[in-house]
Amino acid sequence: MAARLLNIIGAASSAGAYSPGQEQAPAAFRRHGLAEALVSRSRTIRDHGDVASFRWRPDPSRPQAMNLEAVRHACDLVASNVATAIAAQEDVLVLGGDCTVELGTIAGANAAGARIGLVYIDFDADLNTPDTSDGALDWTGVAHLLNISGCEPSLASLGPTRPMLVPQQLLYFGVENITRPEAAAIRDNAIKVISREEVLSDIEAAAARAAEWAARFDCALIHFDVDVLSFIDFPIAENVRRCDGLKLEQAAFVLKQLTALPQWRGLTITEVNPAHAPDEPPRSHA
Repeated sequence: MAARLLNIIGAASSAGAYSPGQEQAPAAFRRHGLAEALVSRSRTIRDHGDVASFRWRPDPSRPQAMNLEAVRHACDLVASNVATAIAAQEDVLVLGGDCTVELGTIAGANAAGARIGLVYIDFDADLNTPDTSDGALDWTGVAHLLNISGCEPSLASLGPTRPMLVPQQLLYFGVENITRPEAAAIRDNAIKVISREEVLSDIEAAAARAAEWAARFDCALIHFDVDVLSFIDFPIAENVRRCDGLKLEQAAFVLKQLTALPQWRGLTITEVNPAHAPDEPPRSHA
């Protein structure tokens, strides 16, 4: 069977982040030959370019949900493109951008009528609400997916369903940094977790568990925040914590197992800050 067409969707937005940088990630992926690499591996691609662009700035008018309108706008544009692709039985690669971009991916898949399972590969749980966060919406993405009490209605209501996901549709993989409110939400909602410790102790077993879980759904989606990587080993993440994360080859192994599933339909990559790469030339800002 021929591989499905892969749609590349750039979400060049750091609206939900803590500082600028992630809005440059889609351009960096293209500059370093992403499309050519995919074609060389026999993937047929359609690059939609960047459907959204916003460079982070302070937003004192909304100290608990900064740049809310820009986050919503980016998610709407991503959702429209994802919905069209998945409805046409095509795959999606969404290049973020900060973690709020995932809201657009899920909203779009819901609009296409897909039965979704989301493997959330991230150092952080992103399960805070604006009331328990610090103003950066990318720390609240999963809470908005699940419509946790206290979320911003304009984000929690993206797409045709609210909540966008129920807890049984979510699997955390590699998570380590969990706040007290997040831990309570994970416990109360019985959300499945494969912790960072489990992943690092036996990467093959952890990947197999994630693949078995994802195979239960018609549409398996992957959220990949690069801060799950060891920053010293591969310094491209927005967050520069010196965490003992995954090696690049370990992350590649997991992604290869998941994207090989017949049910896999989309990967969203977030929190790449090209300025942190030691060999990346400085970029000028408009």
